[in-house]
Amino acid sequence: MSDALNPETPEETEEEPIKQRKNGLYPGVSDELAAFMKAGWADTELHDLEPVPQAGHTAARRAALSARFPGERLVVPAGNLKTRSNDTEYAFRSSVEYAYLTGNQTEDGVLVMEPTRDGHRATIYLLPRSDRENGEFWLDGQGELWVGRRHSLTEAERLYGIPASDVRELPEALRAATGPVRVVRGYDAGIEAALTDKVTAERDEELRVFLSELRLVKDAFEVGELQKAVDSTVRGFEDVVKVLDKAEATSERYIEGTFFLRARVEGNDVGYGSICAAGPHATTLHWVRNDGPVRSGDLLLLDAGVETHTYYTADVTRTLPVNGRFDELQKKIYDAVYEAQEAGIAAVKPGAKYRDFHDAAQRVLAGKLVEWGLVEGPVERVLELGLQRRWTLHGTGHMLGMDVHDCAAARTETYVDGTLEPGMCLTVEPGLYFQADDLTVPEEYRGIGVRIEDDILVTEDGNRNLSAALPRRSDEVERWMAELKG
Repeated sequence: MSDALNPETPEETEEEPIKQRKNGLYPGVSDELAAFMKAGWADTELHDLEPVPQAGHTAARRAALSARFPGERLVVPAGNLKTRSNDTEYAFRSSVEYAYLTGNQTEDGVLVMEPTRDGHRATIYLLPRSDRENGEFWLDGQGELWVGRRHSLTEAERLYGIPASDVRELPEALRAATGPVRVVRGYDAGIEAALTDKVTAERDEELRVFLSELRLVKDAFEVGELQKAVDSTVRGFEDVVKVLDKAEATSERYIEGTFFLRARVEGNDVGYGSICAAGPHATTLHWVRNDGPVRSGDLLLLDAGVETHTYYTADVTRTLPVNGRFDELQKKIYDAVYEAQEAGIAAVKPGAKYRDFHDAAQRVLAGKLVEWGLVEGPVERVLELGLQRRWTLHGTGHMLGMDVHDCAAARTETYVDGTLEPGMCLTVEPGLYFQADDLTVPEEYRGIGVRIEDDILVTEDGNRNLSAALPRRSDEVERWMAELKG
């Protein structure tokens, strides 16, 4: 096979000058200062690094990828920084495909799987440490003294168990490469441009789909990370309950900020924009403005999840009475959703159809709507026509992992029309939402929204609720809140 990605004598390219900020206070760098900045620095190379905990698992994932696409060069980019405004960037989060296969999370990284006679040779292409000879380390906006130290290529090899090379040499090597190539699109325009005449959208989509389906069943490391994410999320929900009085004095933003603090202290970030929906905002499925009032007597729908440092996220929802007690109607609606969730969770087991938990929960909710006189029965008619969807709105769950809606690119036949297997992790999250302007329901229902969501792992003999530490039954929720509030 071609060794074009590792040329022995790469062409010399003229180095671009480091850009200066337009309105910077210093007009330039004297020769004396440049020489002064080069000298007098200690050797900080790290020699005692251990492989990242998931290194063995990432190797197995690459082996599965290699087996699926023999004889083809596979290119998986991490992505680049995105500008937030002017010369500031959003916090970087690498592509899930790249992080899943390498354990690395740095911008501009690229994994290349070079075909060999018996499989593939993996190389991780990264930016090396900032250059001290040309002044990059202190003059460039992404230099070491501005944004922090990068790992050297040798350090990266120790951490990730993959040979590392300078990513700046990769585009030219890719342009010269021969043979079939696939790339994960949408993350690195420069890499895609280097391959523009070598790839097709159809073949690249096959690669993306395979990597999505590869994540359907979680390995032991992933399950552990998901449990960490959930455990931190549980503590975040406890934090919120303890400060509901402060949220009443301010707004939903206090709830958002409180949970975010837990996410940043114990994890990488929140796994998605927290939904901190009080009162009628709870009927908006993805209410992330979080700028409304929090009032005693209303319900708070809190849908939030901590993301671990390895990108695995929890996704949990609880609907809580702000004053700690459900009123009669709130309790009736909440208990109906709880009953639907119980039916959904019971349907999660190996060998079951993925759709079973959704169907079980929807049947309960449709029955309640008929029982309350909100829609004409029988239940079979309601379900056949989908009439319950006016108030249930969404599907009852989704796969969970490194993305909050994980494995989204998987084929329909392996996902929603597929069969549950041990190691799959999904949410079960039925809800009822009565919009404030819905004239088809009694006035007292309007503006009430309830969702209960837990993270469920399929096991060999059934399932395990990873978020079981958070109470779900209405009386348990009230008791839990009272204890937290002292």
